[in-house]
Amino acid sequence: MKFLSLLMLPLLCVTAPAHALNIVISNDDGLTSNVKALYEQLKADGHDVIVSVPCHGQSGMGAAIKFLEPLGPLTSNCLNDAARVGDPGAGPMTRSGLTPDFFYVRGTPVMALFYGLDVQAKQRWGKAPDLVLSGPNEGQNVGSVVVTSGTVSNAQYGAIRGIPAIAFSASEKTADNAALANPDSRKVAALASRLVSFLEKKAGGKRLLPQGVALNVNFPDSLDNPKWHMARIGSYDAFAITFVDDLSSDPMTRALGLTLPKAPGVTLAFNTTAPTAEQVNDEAAVYKKAIAVTVMQIGYDHRPGEAKQIARHLKKLLDSE
Repeated sequence: MKFLSLLMLPLLCVTAPAHALNIVISNDDGLTSNVKALYEQLKADGHDVIVSVPCHGQSGMGAAIKFLEPLGPLTSNCLNDAARVGDPGAGPMTRSGLTPDFFYVRGTPVMALFYGLDVQAKQRWGKAPDLVLSGPNEGQNVGSVVVTSGTVSNAQYGAIRGIPAIAFSASEKTADNAALANPDSRKVAALASRLVSFLEKKAGGKRLLPQGVALNVNFPDSLDNPKWHMARIGSYDAFAITFVDDLSSDPMTRALGLTLPKAPGVTLAFNTTAPTAEQVNDEAAVYKKAIAVTVMQIGYDHRPGEAKQIARHLKKLLDSE
């Protein structure tokens, strides 16, 4: 695809957008410094933006959806007091200092995205947005962990609905639960805006990405003039996810300073092995030194060539039906 080679070029600063876009931002963290900074950057760029995020942090929920479950009033305040006890299950954020463009949902990341698309976007624009942006997440989503990521799942669902979609993830150091004004959040927002502007300029008023494609973009910890690099999900993992009999004595529990009861549960550990020569372009390796840009297909459909190969293997079985 033509845009692959284009993205491998240096992404130069682009000023005003060629065309103002209608954009829905969602995430899996809730109201964060990162999402606020991205909103402010895109508004400054001239775009029309709606923010629709979960009330509470929903990391690891992936593409979960609570079907046919009425969303009653809040029983606890949303993260960073985006909304408070007694407020409806979904609606405009009530925290002071926010514009009317900010909304929350007492549900999963994908439910928050759907609220932005099916309710708020239709009310404002009467149609789907031009672009779905998910994140920037507080923590990178690279390797096999993308399967559990609400950030990535939102981009997947945006693309499934035929909307160009990009998932952004950054270092956990971008968090700021006090003033929602982490300086690194603004750096990440500026870099994300640069990618959007670059794609927009190349699109010339058409779709920013081909049908059936979404991007997963991971920013490195160091944001001092990082390079852009094409990557793939690949087989190199940043984390090893395992089920353990006792979370209280788990090394990650101790490393994070957590006090947990002696009980079974799922934990993760950092991968300390170096990538092989075949894995150097995997996003879990690339993001450590550069901005990793990964092209994702939507859903679980595989490439046509491999599908035909499996069909040949199963020919006798298929012919017997």
